[in-house]
Amino acid sequence: MADYSDGVWWSNDGLRLHYRLYEGPDDRPPIICLHGLTRNARDWEPVVNRLAGDWRIYVLEMRGRGESAYASDPMTYVPLTYVQDVEAFLKATNIKHYIAFGTSLGGLITMLQAATNPERLAGALLNDIGPVIEEEGVERIRGYVGKAGNYPTWLHAARALNAGFGDVYPKWTLDDWLAMAKRLCKVQPSGRIGYDYDMRIAEPFRVPGGESGFDMWTAFDGLKDVPTLLVRGGHSEILSAETAREMARRKPDLEIATVPDVGHAPVLDEPEAAAAIDAFLERI
Repeated sequence: MADYSDGVWWSNDGLRLHYRLYEGPDDRPPIICLHGLTRNARDWEPVVNRLAGDWRIYVLEMRGRGESAYASDPMTYVPLTYVQDVEAFLKATNIKHYIAFGTSLGGLITMLQAATNPERLAGALLNDIGPVIEEEGVERIRGYVGKAGNYPTWLHAARALNAGFGDVYPKWTLDDWLAMAKRLCKVQPSGRIGYDYDMRIAEPFRVPGGESGFDMWTAFDGLKDVPTLLVRGGHSEILSAETAREMARRKPDLEIATVPDVGHAPVLDEPEAAAAIDAFLERI
């Protein structure tokens, strides 16, 4: 596992937020990793363990996840607020130019950043997310987000994840599910294993449009001059092949890598994803 140091920054509304810093050369833009809805900094370990040392990497934890503080108002758990939190991070660290890696929610944040300040982006990786979020996928998310399962052992947690998401990663072994459990969950004060996020992040999903709250095609168009890689799970229920084709039509230089036999979202250590990321970074 790559070495990292911990850092904090403060949101505009006074929340103490956490990030990991993996050291690397400072003569190229750093990579800033933005996780998915129910994830945390550990979600990026398969990526940073391979890239750390060659790139300086910041892995941010959004409010309500991991070691970042939980919000007093759950209606701040929305992409536009996360964008403000990322802006506060960039100001605190004086980062002017960077490569954004965004999985799912993190990709929405990346597109929203591009809508206002595309010149800061040296490149963007969108992991299984686009301007249109398929209703089937949204309904699936609504079905599990905010439901506080807890388990006596890591093996029980891994088997529960397999039962709920086996169709997303049909070729995974028990070791893969154990690794996923340790990225998604933590040991609770009770000694049981539970998810590492504020269950109230589900509340904005009860509001129509709460998953984005913005015209995401306009946001995506902000990437027109930014080198961009789209990674898509071959049977994703969030990002359809039709939406990916429309993204490529609107941005002809968009690079697309499809990970077969995976749904939402690729872990990004799959051979197809890893090769695409390496080639993408070489061109920046």
